[in-house]
Amino acid sequence: MEATLQWISANQQMIYIVILMIFLGIEIIGRVPSVLHTPLMSGANAIHGVVIIGAIIVMGRASEHNYLALILGFLAVILGTLNVVGGFVVTDRMLEMFKKKK
Repeated sequence: MEATLQWISANQQMIYIVILMIFLGIEIIGRVPSVLHTPLMSGANAIHGVVIIGAIIVMGRASEHNYLALILGFLAVILGTLNVVGGFVVTDRMLEMFKKKK
C-alpha cells in the first residue's frame, strides 16, 4: 500500500494531466456535430493503431516472468484490434449511406 502511495505522490502531476485530458475529451466529443463523426472515427482508429503498437512494444520488452505486463499487453492488442476493425466497419457503413443508389 505504501508503494502505491509513493507512486501516486511521485506521479501526481501526470495523474492530474490524465484527469484533465479525460474531461477535455468528453467536452470536445460531446460538442461534435454528427457530420464530423466519420472523420473522427478515422482519427480514433489511427490512435488505436498506436495503442496496438505500444502494447506490442510493452510485451516485447517485458520479462518472460512478468505475467501482468504480458497479460495486459495481450489484452491491449486484442481490444485495440477489435476497436480498429469495428471502427473501420462502422465508418464504411456510414460512408455507404452517402453513396448514390443504383
